[in-house]
Amino acid sequence: MASRDPARPNVLFALSDDQSTWGVGCYGNHEIDTRNLDALAAAGVRLDNFFCTSPVCSPARASLLTGRIPSQHGVHDAILDGNVGPNAVPYLHGLLTYTDVLARNGYRCGLSGKWHLGDSQRPQASLSHWFAHQREGSVYYGAPMVRDGRLVVVDDYLTDVITDDGIAFVDRSLDDDDPFYLSLHYTAPHAPWVGQHPADLVAAYDDCPFESCPQEPEHPWFRQFRDSDGRRRAQSSYMEQASANPRENLKGYFAAVTAMDRNIGRVLATLERHGLRESTLVCFLSDNGFNAGHHGIWGKGNGTRPQNMYDTSVRVPAILSQPGRIESGSSSAALLSGYDFLPTLLDFLGLRVPQDPTLPGASFAPILRGEATADREHVVVYDEYGPVRMVRTQQHKYVHRYPNGPHELYDLRDDPGERVNLVDDPARAGQVRDLRDRLRSWFDQYVVEDRDGRSEPVTGCGQMQPMWAGGRRFGSEPVDSAARHQVAG
Repeated sequence: MASRDPARPNVLFALSDDQSTWGVGCYGNHEIDTRNLDALAAAGVRLDNFFCTSPVCSPARASLLTGRIPSQHGVHDAILDGNVGPNAVPYLHGLLTYTDVLARNGYRCGLSGKWHLGDSQRPQASLSHWFAHQREGSVYYGAPMVRDGRLVVVDDYLTDVITDDGIAFVDRSLDDDDPFYLSLHYTAPHAPWVGQHPADLVAAYDDCPFESCPQEPEHPWFRQFRDSDGRRRAQSSYMEQASANPRENLKGYFAAVTAMDRNIGRVLATLERHGLRESTLVCFLSDNGFNAGHHGIWGKGNGTRPQNMYDTSVRVPAILSQPGRIESGSSSAALLSGYDFLPTLLDFLGLRVPQDPTLPGASFAPILRGEATADREHVVVYDEYGPVRMVRTQQHKYVHRYPNGPHELYDLRDDPGERVNLVDDPARAGQVRDLRDRLRSWFDQYVVEDRDGRSEPVTGCGQMQPMWAGGRRFGSEPVDSAARHQVAG
């Protein structure tokens, strides 16, 4: 009947799509209804400084699964080609994932929802159950999915459909004494937003002032999502429409989050009904952050040209709970990254963490167990998005753009909103040099030469081929040279 041993727990891993910390009630948003996620945090630990490895979905998801940075696994942008059809390509081919380790240790592993790491038609990463979205996202009614290897279209509301499939997977696991692992990967709250979500949930936000999403003057880098083939025009249209009509899009975005929250509540109720809550580790994360008017941007890291590394793009909610093993109502301000997730999960489950010096992450399982974590006090986190790289300490953030900038430095203690770029301040020259050296040294230690994104033409228009494949690998777009030398909030 699945695992009833708290020391060998089942795992429910719920992942949202395009959600920053501002989009969850327990992180301080008093306007959004996330009652189930708030209750989950009250029953576990809320991580306040968890950062994605790249502020766009495919590379961030690849890093969560593999524990490797984009310049190691080679996924540097949202995957455009190779998702389905005769030319489908498994972008993570040959890379060990934590689900591989779980399966080798007796876990029955399943996926319900978004994959977006290439070849969505065939199960990968030792996931024996496979109900996957065909590509990166879609409309919520009539969504393209893969079931039993077949391309299908589901008519019902996608967030409900993903949850129904996940609950069915849990129900079937009752016949097996081995623990289960379920990746419940929602497309919510990814665009589109208007006319796509339950009417009652949208109407619940009719009178919302949306103080949590100030509509700031348009950022000078806020540009269209468009490659030379025009394949990102639909995504561009969503963002441009949202910028032009923010209120209706915010209602849809908030409704998408609330609908997902209600569905996560359904899965948690299923665990309770089966008596599995104490023997199941529940993890909720988002793949990357999102700006809904913040900084004058609608979008994430690829919402601007050049790509941005604002905290709203790179800091994501992370909540973990297992009653009896994780202290209820706890929180941590430690700096943590998506590349830390693999060693943490395996450590917490009592499984052997690969002793691989090329893995950049470190387990934060002691935080989950309520133990002292003095060894993390001086830890910093790193991000990358093609030629854009970031190093972030508790107080400072430095962003370096290869080959010629523009670069950024923010003092997050005095300027938490990242409004004043100090990179050209002569008084900060030594600090810039130290952070730049630290960033270069760290990446030099971990990058794989033929997968290094530093010199790749990654513009945020999507990835078309794996790094090892020939031909055109990234979508492209002309960049306004004048805009490249402005930095605005």
